[in-house]
Amino acid sequence: MKKFCCLVLAMLPLTAFAYPIDVQKQLNGLSIDYNAYDTDTDIASIQVNNYGSTDAVCKVVFNNGPEAPRTRNIEVAAGKHKNATAKFNRTIIKMRINLTCTPK
Repeated sequence: MKKFCCLVLAMLPLTAFAYPIDVQKQLNGLSIDYNAYDTDTDIASIQVNNYGSTDAVCKVVFNNGPEAPRTRNIEVAAGKHKNATAKFNRTIIKMRINLTCTPK
């Protein structure tokens, strides 16, 4: 029984893959929704959905702490969605994403 418990505890770090993602948004009255994903241990992504009738220009800033922030600019047409992805040199411990959207 002790060997089984040790085996389960040893495999625990293999299952802990996800990292927390904080998203701060400034949508300026647009009908925008988002889904943030932890794609890999060093890659983060966000899907921006535009449910409104106006095209939007969005600026996405991925911040992983000590590394330089990665900025992505995307245009999301009305009724469509776009993805933004950022790859970092280090393993992500906590991801902070700033999403700012304005009407086009």
